[in-house]
Amino acid sequence: MPDSRVGTRVARWVTGLFAPQALVIVLPPLIGLVTGGWPGAGWGLVASALCGGVPAGVIMAGVRSGRLDSHHLVDRESRTRPLLVAMVAVVAALVLLVLLDAPRLLVATVSAMLAALALTVPITLRWKISFHAAVSAGTVVLLAHVLPAVPTVAVGAMLVALICWARVRLGHHTPAQVAAGVVSGAGSAWATLAAFGI
Repeated sequence: MPDSRVGTRVARWVTGLFAPQALVIVLPPLIGLVTGGWPGAGWGLVASALCGGVPAGVIMAGVRSGRLDSHHLVDRESRTRPLLVAMVAVVAALVLLVLLDAPRLLVATVSAMLAALALTVPITLRWKISFHAAVSAGTVVLLAHVLPAVPTVAVGAMLVALICWARVRLGHHTPAQVAAGVVSGAGSAWATLAAFGI
């Protein structure tokens, strides 16, 4: 019994630390910093504010009002509105970055976010695919293009596996749902980078 409680506490901690909103907020400035120094990080903050900050704010307001169960959107039925807001915010970020001639890799990063949403949002209307798994797997693929690839993929794969375990451990997803999330997140990120020729 004590081991079971410890496992659940660890799973909750992992789920919170690697929440999709957190990764989406952290990723663009990190990619911008690595590829373009402080000016690149500035561009990344613009992307973070729209792609991560706006949806996180909407979700937080929904949780406070009682319309949403938690910032993890455990109830599949309640996901539609926040996810549509996220798609609009990502499209706005992408248009802004293109119009302002932002660094190409940052535009590709935001495009990969949009591609992942375009793939996973229709699925989640009928089946509860894991956004934790999708976003974490996509993050690893994107980071592997700006950091040393082999160690990034090795460490990233372990973290993605830990995140998937946590989601299943908490009973929020089945193994199939986290596996589908990993494939959709990693696949959409890889396909987007390939389309950009990166």
